[in-house]
Amino acid sequence: MTCCVLAPSTDVGALLQTMEVTMEGVKILEKKGMMNLIYLRDLRTPGANILKQDALSVGADLAVPRGTICCETHTVDALLMATDAQLKALARKARVQPFGLKALSSFLHSLDNANKENPSVMGVVNLNADSFFRGSRCEKDTALARIETMIAQGARYIDIGGVSSRPGSEAVSEEEEMARIQPVVDAVYARKLHEKAVFSLDSYTPKCLEYALSHGFGLINDITGLANDAVAKLAGEYGASVCIMHMQGDPKTMQHNPYYEDVMGEVDAFFEQRIEKATAFGVEKIILDVGIGFGKTLEHNLLLLKHQRHFLRFGYPLLVGASRKSLINTLSPSSAEERLGGTLALHLEAVRNGASIVRCHDVFEHVQALRVMEALEKTLVQGKHTC
Repeated sequence: MTCCVLAPSTDVGALLQTMEVTMEGVKILEKKGMMNLIYLRDLRTPGANILKQDALSVGADLAVPRGTICCETHTVDALLMATDAQLKALARKARVQPFGLKALSSFLHSLDNANKENPSVMGVVNLNADSFFRGSRCEKDTALARIETMIAQGARYIDIGGVSSRPGSEAVSEEEEMARIQPVVDAVYARKLHEKAVFSLDSYTPKCLEYALSHGFGLINDITGLANDAVAKLAGEYGASVCIMHMQGDPKTMQHNPYYEDVMGEVDAFFEQRIEKATAFGVEKIILDVGIGFGKTLEHNLLLLKHQRHFLRFGYPLLVGASRKSLINTLSPSSAEERLGGTLALHLEAVRNGASIVRCHDVFEHVQALRVMEALEKTLVQGKHTC
């Protein structure tokens, strides 16, 4: 007999199939191969005691502070540790329990929506002269060649913007933004490039967005997260996808001492509200973006990247955009031109934690890195089932 310790990222379902486990068995067992860690804040203490016993009864566990069993405090924080299968069982049990556990049951049921898609790359093309990374700036005459290169390199999405949203940037007039994007939008449409990739406009200006949508663009990338009803209305009318991004404040002031009581909870509440708004306007195709660098400190950014799997509970793809941003400089002093290594590290971690669209300046390098990562994840064990 030989033994082999497998990586936590091993595709358990695929491994079970190579072992010729029945498909029925695969469906049951693969749910036991993923351990979930769920942090519960301000759980009522009687509920914590009930949940602890229920967790143990299904083979899971709940870590609670000393004194919980005696209800020494009104509420406690707790850590639930359970597989997918155990979470389902706990959701059923919690549904009939008091002390706030019914709400927990609803949350656990929502995790069934968390179907992560295969990762794809979104290339960034900036038509403004003040983008923070010089390498992303294009003139009208060079943008088309850049776009065609990105598509050839494997970009599934192309995100075009005419206004900088870097910290401290100033807004421009609707007329100026239109003047920047219109020639490129026209060229994309004339060359039918929108049939080769999904084109996105990085804008929250209704006039510009409507022009792009009427010329083959299929995605609205709105840094305000549908703050403007007119943008939500356009998305519904055109059947467009919408990327709802979280931002605290506006680009000019967002990095002036950003503060959150609970950054995960506040971003979650924002998404819940804006998803409800989007669906009310008939928007069906939604992407969520936690907004790295948009009104966040380094700690906020790292927390959101590390734990963004949480937001898969809404049932929509997650986009990450940390490309060459200043949080990398905070960790390792560097210019925007020197941050490709840090960008790849952040984006690969984000993909491991649930992101399926990577918005970046360097398409070739990201496509290559994701292919290597995918190959590693598909690697099972030597031979059929031994090391």
